[in-house]
Amino acid sequence: MRAFTLLNGLVVPLDRANVDTDAIIPKQFLKSIKRSGFGPNLFDEWRYLDHGEPGQDVSQRPINPNFVLNLPRYQGAQVLLARENFGCGSSREHAPWALEDYGVRAIIAPSYADIFYNNCFKNGLLPIVLDATVVDQLFRETEATPSYALRIDLAQQTVTTPAGDVFDFGVDAHRKYCLANGLDDIGLTLQQVDKIRDYEARRKLEAPWLFS
Repeated sequence: MRAFTLLNGLVVPLDRANVDTDAIIPKQFLKSIKRSGFGPNLFDEWRYLDHGEPGQDVSQRPINPNFVLNLPRYQGAQVLLARENFGCGSSREHAPWALEDYGVRAIIAPSYADIFYNNCFKNGLLPIVLDATVVDQLFRETEATPSYALRIDLAQQTVTTPAGDVFDFGVDAHRKYCLANGLDDIGLTLQQVDKIRDYEARRKLEAPWLFS
């Protein structure tokens, strides 16, 4: 998992509430569990004018010219600005996989669905909760300002606008530690690899029949 410390990222505004995980990555793409390759199909039903299927060459598909991710000014965005209850619906971990694979490193919204919020931290994404009035301000500024970028500092837990406005956000200390060090659940476990090996060696002596 990629570590998250400090991000100066272009913002893309997705001005929709209650965006569910089936919109983030439709069900037909859930056959793969590789964690990678989902970026081209992020928001598939909104980005393209045809029905998408796994394995398609997306470069040959007709795009929706009015969808925000397809607008030239937002290409390369790393911060997704969203409305309330982002990530609702099913608990598919493919949703943060698709966002991360596309290039999104942080999301800003007034609220999230609980399971999606938890899955973001486990996959290197920083979901930031800011007050709805602040989110309204960020939407206005993003839409009015080409190349609008935010500075997100995980250590200080701040979001800073180009004009210098600073907004604090909360984050659980353990999740902050994992993000800052690029540790998912497997990475956390592997920090104890010496203890695990010692335990396995001891168990082989105590109960050799379990290892035959």
